[in-house]
This record gives sequence, C-alpha cells and structure tokens, in this order.
Amino acid sequence: MNIRHDATRGDKERPGRTTGSVLHRTRVYDLLAWLMTFGRETTFRDRILDLAALAPGESVLDVGSGTGTLAIRAKQRVGSAGFVCGIDASAEMVAAARTKAKKARANLVFQNAIVEELPFPDAHFDAVLSTLMMHHLPRPARAQCASEMRRVLKPGGRAVVVDFGSAQSARRNLLDHFHRHGHVKQEELVTLLENAGFSIASNGPMGLMNLQFLTATMA
Repeated sequence: MNIRHDATRGDKERPGRTTGSVLHRTRVYDLLAWLMTFGRETTFRDRILDLAALAPGESVLDVGSGTGTLAIRAKQRVGSAGFVCGIDASAEMVAAARTKAKKARANLVFQNAIVEELPFPDAHFDAVLSTLMMHHLPRPARAQCASEMRRVLKPGGRAVVVDFGSAQSARRNLLDHFHRHGHVKQEELVTLLENAGFSIASNGPMGLMNLQFLTATMA
C-alpha cells in the first residue's frame, strides 16, 4: 500500500488550535504510561490492537498518539504493505515519537495535527485508534473528533476508543499525584460515537484500573 505522507487535506504545515488540553512533557508521559499499566504497557497496547483486529496491509490512524508507542506496534501488525500515521497536537510528542520510530526502524508517519480537524481525505483509513485522549477534550471537541474519525474511515472501517471511565473510588493513590485525569462515562462514549454515525460493536472494561474500551464500525 502506497499512501503518501503529503496526502493531507488542505496541505497545512501547521495545525489549527485545539480546544483540548495538550501534554508537552514527553518523559512524564512515558512515566505515566508505565505507572498506569503497572509496568505492563506492552500487554496493554497489544490488547488495544487486538480489539482493532488489524490485518497486514491495512492503513491505521492513531489520534493523540503521544510518544508513539501504540502506533509503532500497530505498524508491526500491518507490516511493510500497511501504513500507520500518528497525530498529536503537541510538537514535542511528535518529535519524541519520530525518535522512537527511528530507533525501532519502523517506517511510519507522525504529524502535528488536531483531532477537531484531521488533515486527511475522506475514507482514508481502515482503522482509527484513540487511547486516553477523549477526556482531554471539552464535549464539543469530543463530538468534532468523533465526526472526523468517522469521516476519514473507509466503508467497513472500525474505531477503537479507550479512556478512563467513572472514578471507582474517592481514595487518592500514587498515580493521582502525577496525573489528575478526568473521565468519560461509557454511556457518553456510546452516545458520542452513535451520534457521529458509528455502530457500536462492543464495549467493556480493559481489566486495568477504571479503563474502558469501545469498538465501533461505520454505520
């Protein structure tokens, strides 16, 4: 599959301004990923990719890709014939992801862009991934993101969204000291994607903390 990096909508070199929170501290980001998964980040990332059911040769978009770990593992799934792109509103995250990909000798693309306006043509990807990103967005931006995810998916494409569900306990722990995250109720995610035109395929707990997943297909 030969998908050019410059096949973007509007050919913008600089992204617009997101209304969501943007993380810039890449080392803290990676530390939080390790803490949240209790050192089992590889298992966590592979679980997400299993939910996406990626196949060799497919095209994948990771929205809010952070330092690139999930996108790099996705590239391993789709192989040399596949295409993977990760986008993030933080230039620092994109730079760190490119460095990771170079070290891993993984041929994929990372681009500075916002989820409210994905810089890709319609029907461009087989799968779109969103991990721990929706809770950083205000509700109007979540709706824009869901609509954009659907727009760039091919007919029959699917989306996987993973995020924090409702808080399970009022007790504070070590992780709260590093990351006072928000949450998105599972029923809100279901409604959000259905309103964007998706059909919900499955949803439930990730089996880690209060993380929830949702898989959806083009309605």
